[in-house]
Amino acid sequence: MKKYLKEENLDVLAQTYEDLEDDSHVLHLWEPFDVNIDENYKFVEDGFLFSFLSHLIYVIGFPILFIIQKLFFGFKIYGINNLKSTYKIGKVTVSNHIHFIDCTMIAMTNILDKTYFTSLESNFKIPIVRKLIKLLHAIPIPKDIRYTKRFMKNIDFLLNNGKGVHFYPEGSLWPYYQKLRKFKNGAFSFAVRNNVPVIPYVFKFEKVTGIRKYIKKKPFIRLYILEPEFPNTNLNYKEAVNELKNRVHSKMEEAINK
Repeated sequence: MKKYLKEENLDVLAQTYEDLEDDSHVLHLWEPFDVNIDENYKFVEDGFLFSFLSHLIYVIGFPILFIIQKLFFGFKIYGINNLKSTYKIGKVTVSNHIHFIDCTMIAMTNILDKTYFTSLESNFKIPIVRKLIKLLHAIPIPKDIRYTKRFMKNIDFLLNNGKGVHFYPEGSLWPYYQKLRKFKNGAFSFAVRNNVPVIPYVFKFEKVTGIRKYIKKKPFIRLYILEPEFPNTNLNYKEAVNELKNRVHSKMEEAINK
Protein backbone atom coordinates (compact mmCIF):
# COMPACT_ATOMS: atom_id res chain seq x y z
CA MET A 1 0.00 0.00 0.00
CA LYS A 2 2.74 2.47 0.89
CA LYS A 3 4.22 2.72 -2.61
CA TYR A 4 0.92 4.05 -3.94
CA LEU A 5 0.66 6.67 -1.23
CA LYS A 6 4.26 7.85 -1.03
CA GLU A 7 5.37 7.86 -4.66
CA GLU A 8 5.76 11.46 -5.76
CA ASN A 9 6.66 11.05 -9.45
CA LEU A 10 3.44 10.30 -11.34
CA ASP A 11 5.24 8.70 -14.26
CA VAL A 12 6.99 6.28 -11.90
CA LEU A 13 3.74 5.71 -10.01
CA ALA A 14 1.97 4.86 -13.27
CA GLN A 15 4.46 2.05 -13.86
CA THR A 16 3.44 0.40 -10.60
CA TYR A 17 -0.10 0.07 -11.95
CA GLU A 18 0.82 -1.38 -15.35
CA ASP A 19 0.49 -5.07 -14.49
CA LEU A 20 -2.74 -4.71 -12.51
CA GLU A 21 -6.22 -5.66 -13.64
CA ASP A 22 -8.46 -2.64 -14.25
CA ASP A 23 -10.59 -3.23 -11.14
CA SER A 24 -7.80 -4.36 -8.79
CA HIS A 25 -7.86 -3.00 -5.26
CA VAL A 26 -4.42 -1.56 -4.56
CA LEU A 27 -5.18 -0.30 -1.05
CA HIS A 28 -6.15 -2.62 1.78
CA LEU A 29 -7.21 -0.86 4.96
CA TRP A 30 -7.97 -2.18 8.41
CA GLU A 31 -11.55 -3.50 8.42
CA PRO A 32 -12.34 -4.75 11.95
CA PHE A 33 -16.11 -4.12 11.86
CA ASP A 34 -18.88 -6.18 10.31
CA VAL A 35 -21.63 -4.85 8.07
CA ASN A 36 -24.98 -6.48 8.67
CA ILE A 37 -26.73 -6.05 5.34
CA ASP A 38 -29.87 -8.14 5.44
CA GLU A 39 -33.55 -7.86 4.53
CA ASN A 40 -33.98 -5.14 7.19
CA TYR A 41 -30.96 -3.02 6.29
CA LYS A 42 -31.82 0.62 5.58
CA PHE A 43 -29.86 1.69 2.53
CA VAL A 44 -31.24 5.26 2.56
CA GLU A 45 -31.47 6.82 6.01
CA ASP A 46 -34.21 9.41 6.57
CA GLY A 47 -34.67 9.63 10.36
CA PHE A 48 -34.63 12.98 12.16
CA LEU A 49 -31.41 12.33 14.11
CA PHE A 50 -29.56 11.11 11.02
CA SER A 51 -30.77 14.08 8.95
CA PHE A 52 -29.74 16.49 11.70
CA LEU A 53 -26.23 15.02 12.05
CA SER A 54 -25.78 14.84 8.29
CA HIS A 55 -26.81 18.47 7.92
CA LEU A 56 -24.40 19.38 10.72
CA ILE A 57 -21.55 17.68 8.86
CA TYR A 58 -22.32 19.74 5.79
CA VAL A 59 -22.64 23.03 7.69
CA ILE A 60 -19.59 22.63 9.94
CA GLY A 61 -17.38 20.13 8.17
CA PHE A 62 -17.53 21.32 4.60
CA PRO A 63 -16.08 24.81 5.16
CA ILE A 64 -13.16 23.10 6.92
CA LEU A 65 -12.82 20.56 4.12
CA PHE A 66 -12.91 23.34 1.54
CA ILE A 67 -9.96 25.08 3.21
CA ILE A 68 -8.03 21.80 3.50
CA GLN A 69 -8.68 20.97 -0.15
CA LYS A 70 -7.51 24.40 -1.29
CA LEU A 71 -4.40 24.52 0.88
CA PHE A 72 -3.14 20.95 0.59
CA PHE A 73 -4.47 19.87 -2.81
CA GLY A 74 -4.81 23.17 -4.68
CA PHE A 75 -8.31 21.97 -5.48
CA LYS A 76 -10.34 23.81 -8.13
CA ILE A 77 -13.63 23.07 -9.88
CA TYR A 78 -14.28 23.83 -13.55
CA GLY A 79 -17.55 23.54 -15.47
CA ILE A 80 -19.92 24.01 -12.52
CA ASN A 81 -22.44 25.61 -14.90
CA ASN A 82 -22.95 22.21 -16.53
CA LEU A 83 -24.97 21.23 -13.45
CA LYS A 84 -27.58 23.98 -13.84
CA SER A 85 -29.81 22.08 -16.25
CA THR A 86 -30.00 19.09 -13.89
CA TYR A 87 -30.65 20.91 -10.61
CA LYS A 88 -33.37 19.19 -8.58
CA ILE A 89 -33.81 16.38 -11.10
CA GLY A 90 -32.61 12.81 -10.85
CA LYS A 91 -29.13 12.25 -12.27
CA VAL A 92 -26.22 9.86 -12.23
CA THR A 93 -22.74 11.30 -11.81
CA VAL A 94 -19.59 9.33 -12.52
CA SER A 95 -15.88 9.99 -12.08
CA ASN A 96 -12.45 8.44 -12.04
CA HIS A 97 -11.41 7.44 -8.51
CA ILE A 98 -8.02 8.96 -7.63
CA HIS A 99 -7.98 9.95 -3.94
CA PHE A 100 -9.36 8.96 -0.52
CA ILE A 101 -11.32 12.20 -0.24
CA ASP A 102 -12.37 12.75 -3.83
CA CYS A 103 -15.93 11.98 -2.73
CA THR A 104 -15.89 15.13 -0.59
CA MET A 105 -14.62 17.08 -3.60
CA ILE A 106 -17.56 15.79 -5.61
CA ALA A 107 -19.98 16.60 -2.79
CA MET A 108 -18.67 20.19 -2.86
CA THR A 109 -20.15 20.64 -6.33
CA ASN A 110 -23.65 19.79 -5.24
CA ILE A 111 -24.07 20.91 -1.63
CA LEU A 112 -27.58 22.35 -2.01
CA ASP A 113 -28.86 19.35 -3.96
CA LYS A 114 -26.82 16.73 -2.01
CA THR A 115 -25.32 13.71 -3.70
CA TYR A 116 -25.69 10.08 -2.64
CA PHE A 117 -22.65 7.86 -3.15
CA THR A 118 -22.52 4.17 -3.90
CA SER A 119 -19.63 2.63 -2.01
CA LEU A 120 -17.97 -0.73 -1.56
CA GLU A 121 -19.41 -2.68 1.33
CA SER A 122 -15.88 -3.06 2.73
CA ASN A 123 -15.65 0.71 3.30
CA PHE A 124 -18.32 0.34 5.96
CA LYS A 125 -15.96 -1.87 7.96
CA ILE A 126 -13.30 0.84 8.46
CA PRO A 127 -13.24 2.64 11.85
CA ILE A 128 -14.46 6.28 11.79
CA VAL A 129 -14.71 6.22 7.99
CA ARG A 130 -17.78 3.98 8.16
CA LYS A 131 -19.68 6.58 10.22
CA LEU A 132 -18.51 9.57 8.22
CA ILE A 133 -19.38 8.20 4.80
CA LYS A 134 -22.80 7.13 6.06
CA LEU A 135 -23.50 10.72 7.14
CA LEU A 136 -22.31 11.85 3.70
CA HIS A 137 -25.08 9.68 2.21
CA ALA A 138 -22.95 6.74 1.14
CA ILE A 139 -24.85 3.57 0.24
CA PRO A 140 -23.10 0.18 0.44
CA ILE A 141 -23.15 -2.07 -2.61
CA PRO A 142 -24.07 -5.45 -1.11
CA LYS A 143 -21.82 -8.42 -1.83
CA ASP A 144 -24.68 -10.81 -1.15
CA ILE A 145 -26.75 -11.01 -4.32
CA ARG A 146 -29.87 -11.67 -2.25
CA TYR A 147 -29.97 -7.99 -1.30
CA THR A 148 -28.97 -6.53 -4.65
CA LYS A 149 -32.60 -6.06 -5.69
CA ARG A 150 -33.34 -3.96 -2.58
CA PHE A 151 -30.21 -1.91 -3.22
CA MET A 152 -31.34 -1.28 -6.80
CA LYS A 153 -34.83 -0.29 -5.71
CA ASN A 154 -33.37 2.29 -3.35
CA ILE A 155 -31.20 3.79 -6.10
CA ASP A 156 -34.19 3.86 -8.46
CA PHE A 157 -36.23 5.59 -5.74
CA LEU A 158 -33.60 8.31 -5.31
CA LEU A 159 -33.29 8.93 -9.05
CA ASN A 160 -37.05 9.10 -9.46
CA ASN A 161 -37.29 11.61 -6.63
CA GLY A 162 -34.89 14.21 -7.97
CA LYS A 163 -31.71 13.03 -6.25
CA GLY A 164 -28.22 12.64 -7.65
CA VAL A 165 -26.35 9.35 -7.19
CA HIS A 166 -22.61 9.08 -7.77
CA PHE A 167 -20.81 6.00 -9.04
CA TYR A 168 -17.16 5.13 -9.52
CA PRO A 169 -17.54 2.99 -12.66
CA GLU A 170 -13.89 1.91 -12.57
CA GLY A 171 -14.76 -0.01 -9.42
CA SER A 172 -11.74 0.78 -7.21
CA LEU A 173 -9.43 3.54 -6.01
CA TRP A 174 -6.06 4.00 -7.72
CA PRO A 175 -4.37 6.99 -6.03
CA TYR A 176 -3.07 9.64 -8.44
CA TYR A 177 -3.56 7.47 -11.52
CA GLN A 178 -3.62 9.67 -14.63
CA LYS A 179 -5.43 7.38 -17.08
CA LEU A 180 -9.02 6.22 -17.37
CA ARG A 181 -9.75 2.54 -16.81
CA LYS A 182 -12.55 0.33 -18.14
CA PHE A 183 -16.06 1.04 -16.86
CA LYS A 184 -18.54 -1.36 -15.33
CA ASN A 185 -22.19 -1.19 -16.47
CA GLY A 186 -23.90 -0.35 -13.15
CA ALA A 187 -24.11 3.45 -13.30
CA PHE A 188 -25.28 3.43 -16.90
CA SER A 189 -27.90 0.75 -16.40
CA PHE A 190 -29.47 2.90 -13.66
CA ALA A 191 -29.41 5.94 -15.95
CA VAL A 192 -31.06 4.05 -18.82
CA ARG A 193 -33.64 2.31 -16.68
CA ASN A 194 -34.71 5.58 -15.05
CA ASN A 195 -34.11 7.73 -18.16
CA VAL A 196 -31.91 10.25 -16.32
CA PRO A 197 -28.76 12.01 -17.52
CA VAL A 198 -25.21 11.01 -16.67
CA ILE A 199 -22.88 13.86 -15.72
CA PRO A 200 -19.20 12.96 -16.16
CA TYR A 201 -16.74 14.31 -13.57
CA VAL A 202 -13.04 14.18 -14.48
CA PHE A 203 -10.20 14.50 -11.98
CA LYS A 204 -6.94 15.76 -13.47
CA PHE A 205 -3.58 16.78 -12.04
CA GLU A 206 -1.53 19.93 -12.50
CA LYS A 207 2.03 20.69 -11.53
CA VAL A 208 2.42 22.54 -8.24
CA THR A 209 3.30 26.20 -8.71
CA GLY A 210 4.24 29.14 -6.49
CA ILE A 211 5.79 28.81 -3.07
CA ARG A 212 4.00 25.51 -2.45
CA LYS A 213 6.25 23.72 -4.96
CA TYR A 214 9.01 23.83 -2.33
CA ILE A 215 6.94 22.00 0.27
CA LYS A 216 4.47 19.93 -1.77
CA LYS A 217 5.55 17.18 -4.14
CA LYS A 218 2.29 15.66 -5.30
CA PRO A 219 0.36 17.63 -7.95
CA PHE A 220 -2.68 19.85 -7.55
CA ILE A 221 -6.06 18.17 -8.07
CA ARG A 222 -8.54 19.71 -10.49
CA LEU A 223 -12.13 18.62 -11.08
CA TYR A 224 -13.76 19.16 -14.47
CA ILE A 225 -17.54 18.78 -14.78
CA LEU A 226 -18.56 17.88 -18.32
CA GLU A 227 -21.92 18.38 -20.04
CA PRO A 228 -24.74 15.92 -19.22
CA GLU A 229 -25.06 12.87 -21.45
CA PHE A 230 -28.56 11.44 -21.97
CA PRO A 231 -29.57 7.84 -22.73
CA ASN A 232 -30.43 7.04 -26.34
CA THR A 233 -34.11 6.08 -26.13
CA ASN A 234 -34.10 4.71 -29.69
CA LEU A 235 -32.01 1.71 -28.62
CA ASN A 236 -33.06 -1.36 -26.67
CA TYR A 237 -32.01 -1.56 -23.03
CA LYS A 238 -28.76 -3.50 -23.44
CA GLU A 239 -27.64 -1.46 -26.45
CA ALA A 240 -28.53 1.81 -24.68
CA VAL A 241 -26.46 0.89 -21.61
CA ASN A 242 -23.38 0.01 -23.67
CA GLU A 243 -23.74 3.02 -25.94
CA LEU A 244 -24.09 5.42 -23.00
CA LYS A 245 -21.17 3.81 -21.15
CA ASN A 246 -18.90 4.02 -24.20
CA ARG A 247 -19.96 7.58 -25.00
CA VAL A 248 -19.30 8.82 -21.45
CA HIS A 249 -15.97 6.97 -21.30
CA SER A 250 -14.94 8.57 -24.59
CA LYS A 251 -15.87 12.07 -23.38
CA MET A 252 -13.99 11.61 -20.11
CA GLU A 253 -10.93 10.14 -21.81
CA GLU A 254 -10.89 13.08 -24.22
CA ALA A 255 -11.05 15.52 -21.28
CA ILE A 256 -8.21 13.74 -19.44
CA ASN A 257 -5.97 13.77 -22.49
CA LYS A 258 -6.80 17.36 -23.43
